[in-house]
Amino acid sequence: MLVLETALPGLAHRGKVRDLYDLGDHLLMVATDRISAFDVVLPTGIPDKGAILSRLSAFWFAQTAHLVPNHLVAVVENPVQLAPYGFPCPPELLGRSLLVRKARRIDVECVARGYLAGSAWADYRESGTIFGKAMPAGLREADRLPQPLFTPTTKAETGHDEPLSEAELVALVGADLAEQLRETTLALYAWACDFALPRGIILADTKLEFGLLDGQMIVIDEMFTPDSSRFWAVEEYRPGSSPPSFDKQYVRDWLIARGWDREPPAPALPPEVVERTTEKYREAYRRLTGRAWA
Repeated sequence: MLVLETALPGLAHRGKVRDLYDLGDHLLMVATDRISAFDVVLPTGIPDKGAILSRLSAFWFAQTAHLVPNHLVAVVENPVQLAPYGFPCPPELLGRSLLVRKARRIDVECVARGYLAGSAWADYRESGTIFGKAMPAGLREADRLPQPLFTPTTKAETGHDEPLSEAELVALVGADLAEQLRETTLALYAWACDFALPRGIILADTKLEFGLLDGQMIVIDEMFTPDSSRFWAVEEYRPGSSPPSFDKQYVRDWLIARGWDREPPAPALPPEVVERTTEKYREAYRRLTGRAWA
């Protein structure tokens, strides 16, 4: 069933995609089927999207736990898992909800880029740089960068995230934590790229979020999903244009072609775009995990 919103007791926060419920030392993180583009939530949902995001994040949390700890306790598959918290568990929560440890969020979007795409490509065409970082001349769209870049942004509750310079990041979180964010983001990105490539996916760029728990930095929110990453099919990768992707870039491209000004309200998606988007999310899951989406 399509889940666009939950309305259970104890709602702590409603984000663009996830509804968070406070369970004391833990949070229940429910991934809905909402989809956002250009930081605006669309009126149309994508079937299976929330469950794919949750299960794929859980997959990556397990795969990368040796590199950096994360907040995951369990994917909620059975109402019994929430019984100790006295929390209701209607059927629509199963498979799309993560029980996670509560951490203090670091208010930075940690972006790693290995290829020239999206807003980085737009900035390069205009200035020859990527958010103030000098780049070689003559790069084409989708070219692999000489080395992956760390390009953090603000974490906006509403509106658009804005790029952060190195000095601004240090002023926000301090020099030590800024360096830890950079090193950890790039290490996770490099590991995931090496994991995804033989499975037929180029991880062009990604966004990670971190929190602090008992003085330790951990990964929170989601990890290497079609919502937070740009996935390209290896067999269709051709530098010089935007490659076909297994993420919501397909929805962004449709919205751009329609002439939307990127301000709310967003237009509704037609059925064929919804169906194709669901197929792309399922295919990303299949390639990365080796399991077909049931």
